[in-house]
Amino acid sequence: MGWEAIGYALWFGILTSISPCPLASNIAAISFLGRKTGSARQTLLSGLSYTLGRTFAYVLLAAILLAGLMASGELSRFLQKYLNQLLGPILILVGMLLLGMLGGSVSLNLAGRGVQERAGAGVVWPAVLGFLFALSFCPVSAALFFGGLLPIAAKAESPLLLPSLYGIGTALPVLVFAFLIAFGSSYVGRAFNRLTQVEWWVRGVTGVVFILVGIYYCLAYIYGVKLTG
Repeated sequence: MGWEAIGYALWFGILTSISPCPLASNIAAISFLGRKTGSARQTLLSGLSYTLGRTFAYVLLAAILLAGLMASGELSRFLQKYLNQLLGPILILVGMLLLGMLGGSVSLNLAGRGVQERAGAGVVWPAVLGFLFALSFCPVSAALFFGGLLPIAAKAESPLLLPSLYGIGTALPVLVFAFLIAFGSSYVGRAFNRLTQVEWWVRGVTGVVFILVGIYYCLAYIYGVKLTG
């Protein structure tokens, strides 16, 4: 496994965390936790618990899916032989989705009001909330996880490490906002506005890069065009 795969996993996680749908759910959850606890220490613990819940959800889902793929010898050989051909169209579709060319803003919310109300108590329910929010995919997060992370993890035969790094990537902005809420909630609004602006540019640049890399993969591995000397 090379540093390239590790970098991709972290980057996909960070991009997921600052995408509008996951970012909004993360901020709403952390704000709710901070308002319920009223303690800076408890807010940080709840934020960490929520982060661990999100990370565990991604690791568990990836481990189940990739273990099933790797257990099948025929499917494993198929992926090893044709994954580069499949990555081209997948990357192009993910890039188009990131750029908003395919539309779609529907998200799946598994965390009901009851879970959110209980999340303010202790450190167990915040983890449950994070776990459920992680599985509440919207088109962008689903594309990054299923279309971006899983093919790379399958190619690297890494059902645990790369999904764990992806989960850590999704947690970084969450921990920042938990810290801001705990020690200076007046800064949260400004930080959120700045992060929203950054997300727009990052998502656009990443979408263009994905499309260009996808075109390269299609030309090199599907049509056999030699692009390097």
